[in-house]
Amino acid sequence: MVDKGDVQYALMDLTSLDRQEYYNGFANRALWPTMHYRVGLSDFSRTDYAGYLRVNRTFATALAKLISPSDLVWVHDYHLIPLAAELRPLGLTNLIGYFHHIPWPAPEVFGTLPGSTDLLRAIMDFNLVGVQTERDADNLRRALMQELGAVAEKVDVLDVGGKGTRVKSFPIGIDASDFQEVAARPRSNRIVSQTIVGLGSRKLIIGVDRLDYSKGIPQRMEAYERFLVDNPDQRGHVTYLQIAPTSRSEVPEYDTLSRAVNETLGRINGSLGEPGWVPIQYVTSTYPRSLLAPLYRLARVALVTPMRDGMNLVAKEYVAAQDPLDPGVLILSKFAGAAQQLTGALIVNPNDKLEVA
Repeated sequence: MVDKGDVQYALMDLTSLDRQEYYNGFANRALWPTMHYRVGLSDFSRTDYAGYLRVNRTFATALAKLISPSDLVWVHDYHLIPLAAELRPLGLTNLIGYFHHIPWPAPEVFGTLPGSTDLLRAIMDFNLVGVQTERDADNLRRALMQELGAVAEKVDVLDVGGKGTRVKSFPIGIDASDFQEVAARPRSNRIVSQTIVGLGSRKLIIGVDRLDYSKGIPQRMEAYERFLVDNPDQRGHVTYLQIAPTSRSEVPEYDTLSRAVNETLGRINGSLGEPGWVPIQYVTSTYPRSLLAPLYRLARVALVTPMRDGMNLVAKEYVAAQDPLDPGVLILSKFAGAAQQLTGALIVNPNDKLEVA
């Protein structure tokens, strides 16, 4: 047990085999791509799936020893879908909630994943399931009805064999006023100051994403390239800064993506760049909120164009960071959950480079 302020953490180690099968394997090579409608990238392995179930069982066994009868259990995200189903046989009758941070796909898509019916059965051991959008909630409800014969008892509540689960959308947000305050502070940071000097009179376009194929970074770069080709008078007058911290480098698909991004970046900068001007500036560092907020405020345009995203808080952070007297423009993918709320943005189809351009 570890105490940190008012929060107490219980930690549990994973073996290298656990990490490979549970995390790199089923969670991120099978579940993640399927949830993001990338069925062609889903790589299912029975061994990995067994590892996923095994680690959830291990978590449940460790957690059950710490839970009091009055505790509310709150489980987060796709790595832990079977956790309630593992806790119930250990005698836990507590209320257990689950929040799914990423998209829940249409039943026809989720059903392509082997083991999907078992995961839907596991969902029914939660008392409450939260998702990002009403579209996600509808997808999950339809899957439960089609695959398990779930019956709608009342608004948002489904019943399967006497088990009742409420499925409801709870769009995740940010502390907008706090973010606005951070963005409005004097720009004393060295990187922000250097960015301002480097831009001169140029306008800044910004993209901030974890390096993931769901974010559509190569497609976004190509849309920006199309913009420069169609508007040659803008060359030298805009700079696109893409911040993309790397992640899951042990998963082969992410290594392939990194190479694709670098090749696209090199081609565009090589063919359209001029002495003293690089069309795209690309960094893979992780920047804190104190640095991102003033960069958002500086940018005239934010490109938030994921191919599929549960919510995407960058979109909300960008809006919160703007000077209300002179705000920038948010260009937002219609496949981001945030598009259901931020209807004042320019909503685009990220697959259409011309539309984004």
